[in-house]
Amino acid sequence: MKIALMFGGQGAQYAGMGKELYDNFEICRNVFDKADNELDFKVTELCFGENSDLDKTEFTQPCILTMSTAIYELMKEKGLKGDYAAGLSLGEYSALVASGAFDFAEAVKLVRKRGKFMTEAVPAGIGAMSAILNLDAEEIQSACDEASSVGKVMIANFNAPGQIVIAGEADAVKKAEELVLEKGAKRAVRLNVSGPFHTSLLKPASEKLNTELKNIKISDMNFPVLTNLTGDIVDKADIIDTLTKQVMNPVKWEQTVRKFIELGVNTFIELGPGKTLSSFVKKVSKEVSVYNVEDLKSLEKTCKGLGLEC
Repeated sequence: MKIALMFGGQGAQYAGMGKELYDNFEICRNVFDKADNELDFKVTELCFGENSDLDKTEFTQPCILTMSTAIYELMKEKGLKGDYAAGLSLGEYSALVASGAFDFAEAVKLVRKRGKFMTEAVPAGIGAMSAILNLDAEEIQSACDEASSVGKVMIANFNAPGQIVIAGEADAVKKAEELVLEKGAKRAVRLNVSGPFHTSLLKPASEKLNTELKNIKISDMNFPVLTNLTGDIVDKADIIDTLTKQVMNPVKWEQTVRKFIELGVNTFIELGPGKTLSSFVKKVSKEVSVYNVEDLKSLEKTCKGLGLEC
C-alpha cells in the first residue's frame, strides 16, 4: 500500500466541522486549542457554532487548516504513515504542515494573513468562481476569451475530468457561464468562496504573501509534497516561490492525482472537511482506494479499511 494524504481547500467548510473529533480525542483538542491561542479569534467558536464568519476567507482558511491538522495528528497517532501529500489551494499549507515543513503555530497565523490579503486584493462580491461540468478545456478557454469583453475571467482550477473551475470579475464570470452552457456544458455551479482565487486579480495578495513567507521557518520534509503550481513534487528550496505563485495561478489538481498514480500511489486519504478531493480522485481512476476522515463515522470506516485501531 502506497498512501497519498490529501487536504481540502476553501469551500469545504461547514458549521460544526471537527466538533465530534474535538469532543472525543485529546490530540484533536490540543490542535484546536493551539489555534485559539495563536489567533485573534476563536477557531473553536467559528467551527463548532453557527457563524457566518466561517465563510469569510480570512477566517475560513485558518479554520480548515486547523481541522485538517487535527485530523492528521489523530491519524498519525493511530499509526497512519503517508508516503506523499498534497492539498488543493489552501490545503497545500495543511500538506506542508503534515510533512513537517511548516510549524502549525506559524502556518495558522500565515494562512490568516493569506486570507486577509486575498480579501483585500478583491473584496467580496467583486469576484466569483464557477465550476464548469462536462466541457473540455479548449471550449472553456474560448468562453473565457469571449467573456473578456465584459471583464477578466480565466481558468482557475483543473480539478478532475469533467470539472474545470473559472474565476474572475463577477460580471465576466456570469457571461462565461452563459457561453459554456451554449457550448454544451452540463452545468455551471457557483462556488462557496468570496473571491476569484488563482487568477491574476490576486497579484497584490501574492506580493504581500511573499513577504510573509520569507519570515517562515521551513524544515526538512518527512515525505514529499506535490504542489498545485506544477502538479509535481516541490523541493524545499522552492516552497516560497511556489506558494507565492500558487495564489494567482491555476490549480493543477487532476495533474497532481495522475502524478501520484504514476508514483505508485494506490490509496488516497482525504483529511479534513468534506469529500470533494475524494470525488475528484474517483473521476481520475476507478482502480485506487479512496478514504476520508472528517467525523467519527468516517474515522471508523477509514481505520477499518486501513487496518488501524480505532
